[in-house]
Amino acid sequence: MSSSERRRSYGYGIAALASVIGFIAIAIAALSGFGRLQASIAVFDEPYVWRILRFTLWQATLSTLISVALAIPVALALARRPHFPGRLWIVRLMAVPLGLPVLIGALGLIGIWGRQGIFNDLLTLAGFGRPLQIYGLQGILLAHVYFNLPLAARLFLAGLERVPQEYFKSAAMLDMPGRAVFRFVEWPVIAPLIAGVAGLIFMLCATSFTLVLILGGGPAATTIEVAIYQALRFDFNPARAVALAGMQIGLTGLVLIALAFLPKASDPGTSADTALARPDGAGRFKALADAGIIALFTIALALPLAMIVIKGFEADLVKLLGERVFLRATATSLAIGLGAALLSLLVALAFIAATGAVAAAKRPSAVEKGFSATMAAMGSLVLLVPPIVLGTGWFLLLRPFGLTDAAAPLVVAGINALMALPFVLRVLQPAIAVHRARTARLAASLGLSGFARLRIVDWPGLKRPLLTALSFAMALSLGDLGAVALFGGDDLTTLPWLLYSRLGSYRTADANGLALILGAICLILMVAGTRRQAAR
Repeated sequence: MSSSERRRSYGYGIAALASVIGFIAIAIAALSGFGRLQASIAVFDEPYVWRILRFTLWQATLSTLISVALAIPVALALARRPHFPGRLWIVRLMAVPLGLPVLIGALGLIGIWGRQGIFNDLLTLAGFGRPLQIYGLQGILLAHVYFNLPLAARLFLAGLERVPQEYFKSAAMLDMPGRAVFRFVEWPVIAPLIAGVAGLIFMLCATSFTLVLILGGGPAATTIEVAIYQALRFDFNPARAVALAGMQIGLTGLVLIALAFLPKASDPGTSADTALARPDGAGRFKALADAGIIALFTIALALPLAMIVIKGFEADLVKLLGERVFLRATATSLAIGLGAALLSLLVALAFIAATGAVAAAKRPSAVEKGFSATMAAMGSLVLLVPPIVLGTGWFLLLRPFGLTDAAAPLVVAGINALMALPFVLRVLQPAIAVHRARTARLAASLGLSGFARLRIVDWPGLKRPLLTALSFAMALSLGDLGAVALFGGDDLTTLPWLLYSRLGSYRTADANGLALILGAICLILMVAGTRRQAAR
C-alpha cells in the first residue's frame, strides 16, 4: 500500500469514527445535561424503578436459561442425524428468526398462542375454554425463546460438527453407551460454549424492546427500555427517562464487561451440513427420540411463520395496498432503510480501509493500534447504548427547538445505520481481506489504482458481499420499531409504526396483512442480496 493510499484510508477512518462517536456522544450529552440532576436522582428512590430493574434481569435470566436448556438437546439430535430428511432446510430455517423483524414474529406467536390463537381454539373444542394468555411474563419468555433458541442451537451444533468423526468411531469401537459418549465427547465441546452463548442471549433479552412493548408493557411486565419509552411518549418525564437511560447503560456496560471474560461463541456459518453418519446414533429408539425432538423443534419454529402467511392472506390486502397511508409508510420505510443501509456501508468500508492500512504498516505505532482497536470495538457500542437510549437523547436535544419532526427521518436512519454496522462489518471485513490478498499484487503489477481499480478489480470481486450487506442492513432497518417508536406519528409513519398503530387500535386483520407485506419485502431484499451471481 502506497503512502498516499494509507493517508487516504486513515482519513476515511478518522472521519467515519468521528461521525459515529459524535452521533453517540451528542445523544449521551443531551441525556446527561437535560433535566434537573436532583429530579433524576429522586427517580431511584421509587420502588417501581427497582421493580422494573428486577423484572428486566428476571425475564432475561429465565429466557436465557430456557433457550440454552432447550437448545442443547436440539443441537445433539441434529448432530447425530446428518441424513435427517430436510436437515439442511431445517438448519437454514433456524436462521430465519435472526433476520425476521421482531414485530412480525410477535404477531405470528400471537396467532398461535394468543387468546384467539390456534391452541386456545383447540382447547375450546375440547371443552377447556381459552385458558392460554400470551401477554405478560409468559408471553415475553415465549417470544424470547422463539427468537433465541435457534441461535443457541446453531452455535452448539457448529461446535458439535467440528468434533472429529474418529472420536465417535473410537467410542463405538469401545462400545461406549450414549451417556458415556455425551460425557466424554459431546459435553467437553458444549460446556465451553455455554457461557458465551448464554451471555449473548442474556444481553439480547435484557435490551429487548419491541417484544416487551407488544407482549408486556404493563406495570407488572415492563423492562427498562420500555419504561424509557413510556416516560417520554406517555408521561413526558425527561428526568425519569434520563435516570432510566443511565440505569440501562450501566446494566449493559456491566454485562458487556462480563461478556469480555467469557469464551467466544463460534461462527456457525460453515456447519450447516455434514456427510458422515454417527455410529452412536444407531438404534431405533435413539432414532425415534431424535426425530421427535427435531420434528417438535421444526414445528415450533415454522408454525408462527406459517400463521403470518395464513392470517396475512385473510386480510383485505387489496384495500391495504391502495391506502394512502400505507403507500406513504412504505415510501418512508424504503427511503429510511436505503439511507441507513448506505450510511452503514460507507462507515464500514471506511473502518475496513483504515484497519487494513494499520495492518499493512510494518511497525504501527501505539496510536495506530489504538485507532484500529477503537474501530473494531464500535460494533459493541450498539449493545452498550441501545437504540431507544440514543433516540431518547436526540429527542430531548431536538424538542426544545421544535425540530423533532423535521430531523426525525435523519435520526432514525442514523440509529438504524448504527444497529446494522456490526452485521455489515461481519459480512464485508473477511470478504475484503480475502479479495485484497488475492488481487493486491496483480493490481499493483498492472498499475491499477483509484477508480480504475474499483471498476475493474474491486467491484466484480466484491459485488456480492456488498449487495448482501446492503440488503440485510436495509431489511433490518425496514423491520425496526425501536428507533421510530419515539419519533413516529402522523409526520413520520413507517411500516412497523403503521403496523403497531393498527395493532394498538385493535385492527388485527390489517396488522396481519401489513405483517405479511413487510415480511415479503424483507424476504425479497434478503433473497436479492444473497442471490448467486450467474456464471459467466
